[in-house]
Amino acid sequence: MFDGWGEGWDSVHFWEMVTRSTMAFAVLLLLTRLLGKKQMSQLTFFHYITGITIGSIAGNIAGESKTPFWNGLVSLVTWTLLTVMLSFITLKWGSSRAFLDNQPTILIREGRVDEHAMKSVQLHLDDLNMMLREAGVFSTKDVQYAVLETNGALSVLQKVDKLPATKKDIKVGGGPPQYMPSEIIADGRVNRKNLKLYGLNEEWLLEEISKHGVSRSDQVFFAQLQEDGTLDVTLKQPKLKK
Repeated sequence: MFDGWGEGWDSVHFWEMVTRSTMAFAVLLLLTRLLGKKQMSQLTFFHYITGITIGSIAGNIAGESKTPFWNGLVSLVTWTLLTVMLSFITLKWGSSRAFLDNQPTILIREGRVDEHAMKSVQLHLDDLNMMLREAGVFSTKDVQYAVLETNGALSVLQKVDKLPATKKDIKVGGGPPQYMPSEIIADGRVNRKNLKLYGLNEEWLLEEISKHGVSRSDQVFFAQLQEDGTLDVTLKQPKLKK
């Protein structure tokens, strides 16, 4: 029954793998301490790739006997030191941070979505709405500023009259909202599912967007149904000349 079970067993190879794994684990632990907490608290896309690469190198050292141990160790230490050096450069010379770590991007200003900014970061309106809802905001009209940080998080500053404390102070209320803020037009395309969901039609939509000086939905970048049944509209911006 157990014939052949031990075929290929090599005690020397076994203990080599144990030793390599233990040493790789110890070295990786020391190097991650050297990298510091910034790797987790301010995880930019570059830091994310760096973490994956360092982990991959450590995995090869531990599990691939064909990889010379010392060569892999030198590669692991070198990659870590380069990452630390880059962090030191951005800390020492602030002007380099914009090039190496990129800069935050303002996506919403005073309730209006910036079409050019959205395209520059390749972010879809659906993703923006999801990130706003995660921040507890359901309407772009309630946002003073929304900033996409270098780590991919969205920082949201609500308008003063929409802050919970301010609502309580001025006793805003008077019943539940008529609608939940919902996307009606995204990049010129009408969301007919939402129109139907709230018992609205395209005649109503055309009448609402005409109040903003346009006659076609493809002239609208973003339109959102508000709690009171009004439509908040952001028109498409003219294309920038290259």
